[in-house]
Amino acid sequence: MSLIKRFLPHILVVLGFVIVSLAYFNPVLSGKMLYQNDIKHYESMAKQQNDYRTNTGKETYWNNSAYGGMPTYQLGAKFPHDYMDKLDRLIRFLPRPADYLFLYLLSFYILMLVMRIPWKIAILGALAFGFSAYLIIIIGVGHNSKAHAIAYFPLVLSGIIMVFQKRYVWGFLLTALAMGLEIQANHYQMTYYLGLLTLVMGVAYFIDAIRKKEIPHFLKSVGTLVLAVLLGLATNATTLLSTSEYVDTSIRGKNLLAETTATSSEKNGLDYEYITEYSYGKLESLNLFVPKLMGLGRASDLGMDSAFYQKLIELGQPREQANYYAKVTGLYWGEQPFVEAPPYLGITVVFLALLGLLLVKGRLRWWLLAGMILSLALSWGKNLEFLTRFFIDYVPFYNKFRAVSSIQVILELLIPIAAVFGLHRFFNDKISIEERQKKFLISLGVFGGLCLIFWLFGGSLFSFKSSSEVRLGIEQPAIFDAIKEDRIAIMKSDSLRSLLFIILMGGVLWLSLKKKFSENITLIALGALIVMDLVTVDRRSVDNEGFISKREYRNYFQPTAVDKEILKDESYFRVLDQARGFNNSHTNYFFNSINGYTAVRPRKMEDMYFGHIAKGNLEVINMLNVKYVIQQNKEGQLDVQQNPSINGAAWFVEELKFVDNYKKEFESLNTIDTKKTAVIRKDYQGDLEGFTPKKDSISTVSISKTQPNHLAYNVYAANPGFIVFSETYYKDGWNAYIDGETTPIYPVDYMLRGLKVPAGKHSIEFKFEPQVVKTGSTITLTSSILFVLLVLGGLYFQYKKTGSLLSLTKEDK
Repeated sequence: MSLIKRFLPHILVVLGFVIVSLAYFNPVLSGKMLYQNDIKHYESMAKQQNDYRTNTGKETYWNNSAYGGMPTYQLGAKFPHDYMDKLDRLIRFLPRPADYLFLYLLSFYILMLVMRIPWKIAILGALAFGFSAYLIIIIGVGHNSKAHAIAYFPLVLSGIIMVFQKRYVWGFLLTALAMGLEIQANHYQMTYYLGLLTLVMGVAYFIDAIRKKEIPHFLKSVGTLVLAVLLGLATNATTLLSTSEYVDTSIRGKNLLAETTATSSEKNGLDYEYITEYSYGKLESLNLFVPKLMGLGRASDLGMDSAFYQKLIELGQPREQANYYAKVTGLYWGEQPFVEAPPYLGITVVFLALLGLLLVKGRLRWWLLAGMILSLALSWGKNLEFLTRFFIDYVPFYNKFRAVSSIQVILELLIPIAAVFGLHRFFNDKISIEERQKKFLISLGVFGGLCLIFWLFGGSLFSFKSSSEVRLGIEQPAIFDAIKEDRIAIMKSDSLRSLLFIILMGGVLWLSLKKKFSENITLIALGALIVMDLVTVDRRSVDNEGFISKREYRNYFQPTAVDKEILKDESYFRVLDQARGFNNSHTNYFFNSINGYTAVRPRKMEDMYFGHIAKGNLEVINMLNVKYVIQQNKEGQLDVQQNPSINGAAWFVEELKFVDNYKKEFESLNTIDTKKTAVIRKDYQGDLEGFTPKKDSISTVSISKTQPNHLAYNVYAANPGFIVFSETYYKDGWNAYIDGETTPIYPVDYMLRGLKVPAGKHSIEFKFEPQVVKTGSTITLTSSILFVLLVLGGLYFQYKKTGSLLSLTKEDK
């Protein structure tokens, strides 16, 4: 077999994936970009560090514009020797978001080839995975890192499976590479879920090894994979070490204010209600193959033909107002707060997946089925409380992640794998035609029957009312009945839609079984049906209308009249935006702010906001140097109020109040005058033994430098004193210098910094010099060099073994 003949089909397939990706997101070809709300928030959050990089050519690892100050480790920091990032960008060469779709397709295709699926069938699997509705939805809303991490799932599995296929060298290298790229995608929740799946796989492979008496091979494979994963992790050492350091201070870390009676999970992670807020309903699972069974997302745009619109008109609402309500009223009736769109897997794909589970035997069936069940069960969250509480309380790190419904990404991966194997086995003549026909009819009957029942009788099977709509049903029964009528209508229409696709899929497979269609014709027909099924649902959520020009996008970052008023002030201060809420990044784009938008926000600022600021504690607002507060006036317009009583950037205090713990330190802020008193835990009392701060009218402190990672102050102290700085205390990385000499930084007032200052005139500097970046960069560089050497060694080993670098034997040559 010549090299060209061997690789040409795969080259053409990859080119086809490029075309498909660009075709689906075709507005990128004209320079437009997809509006992604989460990315807009991210750009505002990262504005300060990006400006610093542009202006200085250097990297700051501290962002002073968000949440009173936080590290940039999870805000797009660029670390030295991050070669995985460079490789990833090379692979994702298409314009965003077409690059993510391309990565979905390519990665899954490679997995199928590794699992020895013919390339023609592998294409269908890649399309089924890549166009799965949830994977398109997350791109639409801007969950780019999530999409990025999921896209490398199949590649990681490829390496693992290669090792168990006794292709140890290349399996090791592919696993290390894929794991490095997976970690580089920087969505640890998704990677964690992938880890759960690999544990399920491991159990299945272990049981199989016992049955086949291949324990030595199993242990050798596991050892190989452990080393490969460690190497992949090491190539991302800076990211992992810095994140590990920061996460303890975020809302994912220790709860400093937890009651002594709280469980270990509640003290060291997210609370149960926050974790399970987005719990997938058991009944809601049916929308995996009937997309509108539980309605649509937030806004459904019901139209003037809807029962809801007609009822509003009947009740005397003006047409304009009725039309408005019809556009903004959602038809979703599940138990989650809201969903953008149902996570539709495709009736065509689910049908083939069931066929696969029926036809496939051995360990593949069991790890696929176990992974599916675990994924679905955990996605139910509080709706399957005993299992969820077990994982939160006893499974390491599970309590660090919220939105448990997102573990369905494992289903998004496993269902297409099962579908591909269903199709592959269906064409396998080694399986009797009687068995194939029987399993085919079972699959057809299960899903065809369900869709038929929903279409004919669905209106009487469900309540079409969420628990939050009980009051609406009682107080406005006519309105609710109209909404219910619309919900029934779309449920029935999509049930019929799924039924028709089942009939068409069944017809094609039946004709193939009876040798009326060739395998190629069958694959083309099935591929067309799968793409039609998935893409038509995908376009309900992400279509060309979601794309805007770059100029339109930049308009989101234009200052408002209130912003322009505040920008006239060139002093050093912070802004509190109460109009848009705590979790909003608009002000981060222009000012140092108390607000922000990230899933890993600092815990102390969250505590401060909800425990003090939102309750109107002016002392806390003063000590955080909040000079301007944005609010809504009586007319609903944005307005700004100036705070005349701020403490400023730094100030001398006359008293240190020592308390036992964080909780008492936090509560003391309700009673002290922060201009006069600083609260500090007794952990530091020994360091300040015999020290009594003195404050007088002639002592002064003023800020002279305000870079994100470097703050400087001019100080004159008539007597030894203690200065509180309106900056976030972060123990790892910030160093303080008085006249060039290092000095200890004390955590005061729950989240601020304090320094003991000798009498006299001094220069004080704070520099953010994180050792974790230096250590991580050294490990990253070393491991990257090691990986390259191992690749070269693998190529040499391959050449010595086969006489070719591409696994061709000498006879093939």
